[in-house]
Amino acid sequence: MRFLSVLLLAPIATLAQPLAQPQTQPQTLSAIPPSLRQAATLLTDYGNTKRYAAENAATKPPAAGEQRVVFMGDSITDNMHNSQRFGPFFPGKPYLNRGIGGQTTVQMLIRFYSDVIALQPTTVVIFGGTNDIAGNLGPVSLESTEQNLAAMADMARGNGIKVIMATVMPVCDLPGKPPMTTGRPPETILRLNTWIKEYAASHAAVLLDYYSVTVDDKGFLKADMTEDGLHPTMKGYEVMNPVAEKAIALSLNK
Repeated sequence: MRFLSVLLLAPIATLAQPLAQPQTQPQTLSAIPPSLRQAATLLTDYGNTKRYAAENAATKPPAAGEQRVVFMGDSITDNMHNSQRFGPFFPGKPYLNRGIGGQTTVQMLIRFYSDVIALQPTTVVIFGGTNDIAGNLGPVSLESTEQNLAAMADMARGNGIKVIMATVMPVCDLPGKPPMTTGRPPETILRLNTWIKEYAASHAAVLLDYYSVTVDDKGFLKADMTEDGLHPTMKGYEVMNPVAEKAIALSLNK
């Protein structure tokens, strides 16, 4: 019996001991691998509404006569924030950047109210779709992408905000880089851009045609405008930004 008692009490004694601490624990968010941080964000905040929450809270309503413009998009818009590489974001203009790298149109739609409507812009530039085509978060039909883009435009117009619809940029394959045309087939980009052009024309939206100023004679992104086949370099933005300014001027005066 005494032997049996020892056996029964041994697990209890073990449980009573302090739990061993892991040898290494991440002390900060930066210590967590990027892939895990991204997964955690998707689980807890699918649209990543926290990304611009502090900036939105600090943004005052437009001043009298201010014609505010919000750029809603993915990494190609987000990268415009990188002043070290691409210069200031439209210096001197009341423009707000609300791009988030890697996002699909459904994620943009989730945060559209907080990142666009609540900021009371005069005009919004809606620029997305390439990550839907690539299936960043799984397969997405073109119809779903089109519905998400239309929903954002409808929300804007319903709140008295003018709409600019931007076409999806072409991609290209560069030596030594992952092929971009495999995940983003040029023919699929063309199909989505055809819809964007038709939607803009039939819904009194201004068309911002990034595609036509960045495509080469073979239907690919101009190789001297990119380092990875997808994202524009400074040379790309030097071509794209004036086209955006023209679309904004047309929208504001419409």
